[in-house]
Formats: sequence, C-alpha cells, structure tokens
Amino acid sequence: MRALSTFGSMYIYRPPIDMRKSINGLSVVVQMDMKLDVKLPALFIFCNRRRTHIKTLYFDRSGFALWFKKLEESKFPWPKHLEEDVIAITLKDMELLLDGVNVWSRFESVHFETVV
Repeated sequence: MRALSTFGSMYIYRPPIDMRKSINGLSVVVQMDMKLDVKLPALFIFCNRRRTHIKTLYFDRSGFALWFKKLEESKFPWPKHLEEDVIAITLKDMELLLDGVNVWSRFESVHFETVV
C-alpha cells in the first residue's frame, strides 16, 4: 500500500459494507452512493457491521488497489452519531483510526447542567 501521506483526500463511507465486495463492488459504492469519482487521488474507507474489518480502495496510475485490515480482539471506532454517509478525514485521523483511537468522540455534543 502507498503511504497514507500520498493521498490528496480520504473519505469514510459510514454505513456498513458487505465485506464480500471487492474492487468492482466498492467502486460502484464510491460512484453511486458516495457520489465521488473513483479515480480521484483519494483513499476510500469502508467498514463491516461488526466494525472488525476495514477495506480501503484507491486508484493509482496503473489500476485499483484494495487493502484489508482485520482486528482480532477489538473494534474500529466508527462515526455512528454523525448523519452524513460520506465523511472526509485527515491523514492524522486515519492514522489514529487504524491504531484504534476514537477520533469521533471530539464531535460529540457536550451538555452541562450547571456551570460553576
């Protein structure tokens, strides 16, 4: 896989994906559901319902590449509380996500009953 820093953009598709999908199936999701050009210099990230598997898809000058990561004992933090199906993330967030750090908690609303 290319270094994450070489991608112009990174997009998470929030709804769970059937991990039996391969390059062709995920390309259709990028074009039809995400409404993005699959040949952008971008990384497209997908996760299964149990959040134990991630697939990433990208296109480079010579063709498509698909990368797969499976966790054995934990789950990937995934943006459940956001309403958008397509979420742009930064390089640092992607690195943290792959390390299992919940980058989505900073987007949660904080409510105070009293202020001292």
